[in-house]
Amino acid sequence: QVQLVESGGGLVQAGGSLRLSCAASGDISNFNSMAWFRTAPGMRRELVASINNYGSTDYADFVKGRFTISRDSAQNMVYLQMNNLKPEDTAVYTCALDPWGWSYDSWGRGTQVTVSS
Repeated sequence: QVQLVESGGGLVQAGGSLRLSCAASGDISNFNSMAWFRTAPGMRRELVASINNYGSTDYADFVKGRFTISRDSAQNMVYLQMNNLKPEDTAVYTCALDPWGWSYDSWGRGTQVTVSS
């Protein structure tokens, strides 16, 4: 199973930016899709953005126009560029892999993002 490790979280003021990285332990170029999820305190996990192996992306409405997901298959990396951050973006952000188009079955441990007002 592919191992995923996130990095890049931290504390930022509202309006600021962060770039999250997800490093995969194996070749992700042939896998179906990868995604970023987030879990805020007391809330359910929610999908933030996904990217498939053709490069097509999808975003939750609450991040459209602010976040950008990208992947570097040669480096087995997935990124989440987050701009114009808001306090409500505070959450643990987790990278996930859906290898065959059925379900996300590999998960990282997450990285904390805290946005102060």
